[in-house]
Amino acid sequence: MNVLLVEDEEAIAEPLVEGLEREGFGVVHVATGQAALDAGDADLVLLDLRLPDIDGFEVCRRLRERSTVPIIVVSARGEEVDRVVGLELGADDYLVKPYGLRELIARIHAVMRRLEPRAAEREQLHVDGLQVDLRARRASLGGAELRLTPREFEMLALLASDPGAAFSRERIFEQIWQTRWFGSPKTIDVHIAALRRKLGDPGWIETVRGIGFRLRA
Repeated sequence: MNVLLVEDEEAIAEPLVEGLEREGFGVVHVATGQAALDAGDADLVLLDLRLPDIDGFEVCRRLRERSTVPIIVVSARGEEVDRVVGLELGADDYLVKPYGLRELIARIHAVMRRLEPRAAEREQLHVDGLQVDLRARRASLGGAELRLTPREFEMLALLASDPGAAFSRERIFEQIWQTRWFGSPKTIDVHIAALRRKLGDPGWIETVRGIGFRLRA
């Protein structure tokens, strides 16, 4: 598995590269946002936000525009607003510095597990003009492909697995993030809002007051 590490502080990058390589990862380290955008394909990106040339949020946005590569933001900026913005721009996880190597590797494995093809009997989900291809991890509406982040796809696939059924926030968080929900509802709301925009009609995903969300049957 090849990791692109975007970190401008050598004191942080050097031991991190060594630790990841000991765990069997291939690591390419770059120190600027432009170098990250110019780098070749990677299986996952570890992205610091404080870069000397381009703001990390902007790098995240540009990477997501052109690729579905998993992105884990690793930053000292731990305010909730920073987390929300990072997720809204397409990051798959957000890890606040300082952190341990064990935790980082666990986060990497958790993100990659979410991206594995689902072991489901039905590989194609159809709801009216919406089609979700679980095997190819693609979704389309009226024949036009939807450009979704990996987490947006997972959320849409979950809702489309049982149209009309109400999914609680807790269930969504447990199944998409592979952990129990314990924080602000903004994390889920950000992805729901993005899905509604990309579906072109907020009515596709209905809010179930006091519970969560459901896909229009």
